[in-house]
Amino acid sequence: MRAFRRITVRPVLPEPLTALSVLAGNLRWSWHPPTQDVFSSIDPALWREVSGDPVRFLGAVGRERLDELAGDADFRARLDAAHADLERYLSEDRWYARKAGADAPRAIAYFSPEFGITSVLPQYSGGLGILAGDHLKASSDLGIPLIGVGLFYRHGYFEQSLDRDGWQQESYPVLDPDELPLSQLREADGTRATVSIALPDGPDLIARILVAQVGRVPLLLLDTDIEDNSAHYRDVTDRLYGGTSEHRLRQELLLGVGGVRALRAWSRITGAPVPEVFHTNEGHAGFLGIERIRELTVADDGPHLDFDTALEVSRAGTVFTTHTPVPAGIDRFPRELVSQYFGGNSPTPGVPVERVLALGAEDYEGGDANVFNMAVMGFRLAQRANGVSELHGHVSRGMFNGLWPAFDEAEVPITSITNGVHGPTWIAREVVELAASRGADVDGDDTDALWPLVDQVADSEIWDLKRRLRTRFVDDARDRMRRSAAKRGFAPAETTWIDTALDPDVLTIGFARRVPTYKRLTLMLRDPARLKRLLLDPERPVQLVIAGKAHPADETGKRLIQEMVRFADDPEVRHRIAFLPNYDIAMAQPLYPGCDVWLNNPLRPYEACGTSGMKAALNGGLNLSILDGWWDEWYDGDSGWAIPSADGIVDPDRRDDLEAAALYDLIEIEVVPRFYETNDEGVPPRWLEMVRHTLKSLGPKVLATRQVRDYVRELYAPAARTARTLNSDYTGARTLSHWKAEVRAAWPGVRVEHVDSEGVGDQAVVGATLGVRAYVALGSLSPDDVEVQVVHGRTGADDVLTATTVTPMQVGESYDGNRHRFDASVPLAVSGPFGYTVRVVPRNPSLASVAELGLVAEPA
Repeated sequence: MRAFRRITVRPVLPEPLTALSVLAGNLRWSWHPPTQDVFSSIDPALWREVSGDPVRFLGAVGRERLDELAGDADFRARLDAAHADLERYLSEDRWYARKAGADAPRAIAYFSPEFGITSVLPQYSGGLGILAGDHLKASSDLGIPLIGVGLFYRHGYFEQSLDRDGWQQESYPVLDPDELPLSQLREADGTRATVSIALPDGPDLIARILVAQVGRVPLLLLDTDIEDNSAHYRDVTDRLYGGTSEHRLRQELLLGVGGVRALRAWSRITGAPVPEVFHTNEGHAGFLGIERIRELTVADDGPHLDFDTALEVSRAGTVFTTHTPVPAGIDRFPRELVSQYFGGNSPTPGVPVERVLALGAEDYEGGDANVFNMAVMGFRLAQRANGVSELHGHVSRGMFNGLWPAFDEAEVPITSITNGVHGPTWIAREVVELAASRGADVDGDDTDALWPLVDQVADSEIWDLKRRLRTRFVDDARDRMRRSAAKRGFAPAETTWIDTALDPDVLTIGFARRVPTYKRLTLMLRDPARLKRLLLDPERPVQLVIAGKAHPADETGKRLIQEMVRFADDPEVRHRIAFLPNYDIAMAQPLYPGCDVWLNNPLRPYEACGTSGMKAALNGGLNLSILDGWWDEWYDGDSGWAIPSADGIVDPDRRDDLEAAALYDLIEIEVVPRFYETNDEGVPPRWLEMVRHTLKSLGPKVLATRQVRDYVRELYAPAARTARTLNSDYTGARTLSHWKAEVRAAWPGVRVEHVDSEGVGDQAVVGATLGVRAYVALGSLSPDDVEVQVVHGRTGADDVLTATTVTPMQVGESYDGNRHRFDASVPLAVSGPFGYTVRVVPRNPSLASVAELGLVAEPA
């Protein structure tokens, strides 16, 4: 029976306790243990029952208990202290105010299809969402004026369970925004603020704007499940990464176009600064650039620029981050579907559909003319772009080289900023308390002085801490195993063995992540007999804890999970290996600290970054990984182990066999002995030497605060600087747009007619100087419009240049027909085969890269 009317009944707190609602309404509680302690002390059992959700908790606490607390002076003092601490955190100057500099943007909009803040707000599926959540939290800690923009999924992402045979089952619990730490954005008159976008098949799609306060950072989440919409439209934000291609397109239109409109409403209502920089976290939000172009071209209150000028304005302030290392991970829609949505009752009326389609066209060698590529649009709408580790940047430049075919892969304008993780979220409380006991400022925004303090802690103290963390995790894992067994249909009498499953004194290896094929969940099962020997060694056993979700439509991933579960169900080994269903933040927080070793064995180079190993490292865990993602960048031989990869082996089965054997060898020969070789005090000194090194060497690098500072310095501030140059009165943007058009039209007339050199012959010595002279015809362009360069470096047998250096040439004499001589001197600094060439590229101070226009002229 359905209710005739729905009413939300909220708890009424006694006046002395009103600060509880303030604390519950800011998600800082999710990474601030002292605030959690305030709630837990009210009713510890109830706090555990609601899984640490303060909104549900306050709604369940009885009136009698609240009145009792209102008269408890000690409790009120702790509550007031927590409230004062939050106010201090929200108001004091932090890194951004002190160090970011004048070029730093006044505000930054950060768009993502998912955000992993806390398990209480399950709006994430995996690493992309966790990264986005950590980006917001770290921005808050640093005082960065960031505004998050996403969607509110009524069913979130699925909850995973297993059937008796180990097959993944999915369920989608309904989330009630009224029972979550969310508020609604409201107009001055109290009415609900909404945004709308036009769709081709009916009335406008309308979304309300929910707000999650993440410390100092507001996160705007658009929700279509409101009575203003038809039932069909209410389902647009039903679940993350679900539905048909058209359903996904509607979600991404709402995220991009509706998200910009939500930002405008937020600034208008709250008085917050209008963002100068827009950061697109993956291609899903790419339509934000189309909406910004609409604002600049046809909006009633806009400057009414032409399309190309508006494109320059929008691009200048946009940053695009790509996360996928494989083409299959990119959202690609049928071209005709996108044409249908932008060609009629368009969400961005007045923007020509052919210009929209051109932005997402795969109009390069190997591309598909029938698809619209969201990543390609992301690159074309952003002047600055990056991958998420050094290796991933290299892979991305190779993947998208087709957008800049005239340039070598190394010069494709995709840089990299390596991901990080939010320390206060992922470092175990016990580790933080140990650091604080040595004088560390664990609440500050600069943790550089924290890591050397590990040398002040005795080996025995570190070892005792790791055992306590393993014990806590083993207790948590057993609870999860019991609940999973019950869901799978096992009777309590069949599961008594779980009481002794896992052992806090045994070397514990963790493996938890999404389950696409390239992450190779079952690589460790290539030789089951050898794995069993490792697990069951009577003197030096190993135990494995595994978790991960397969996408509901990924049958291959589900089969991999089933294979792992069936192995773990074997009575011979089930006390030494466990698959824990429903991997999420709540599981991960005790898991990472409780593991001694973190295993990662992707198919190289398909791991974009892989931040789970970073979280383990921050808790003294050692990484055991293929050299991929961040590990390829920061592995130094003393913070863990590198699994040799069989690059170049074409047969995938052969490659898996080789790499699995190498994994077994490392565990058996390197990892196990180092863990179990103890001194007279029962402590393994060689193991703890690696733990100390991990904390000191990786600790400062893997933090999200380092990552976000890198974004500010390398991408946000330069983007804001360029945007201000173009946006002040749009004269700069008009000039740049017209200049680009003139350069493209004139480029066929740009030629390198002749190159000669002097100073050295075919043989030279280190220290000699090569003089290079080039005669260049510029057509209708001037020398100020171009840069003529000597590109030089090592050569192989095929004369292909590698490890190149670029030396600009200076204009010399000019001749008839707009021909010019350019000169440069190139020092020969290293021995070996050397070569050079000359090229001409466009030059303008508003370009972020010489490759931006994709134009090069070289000798014929």
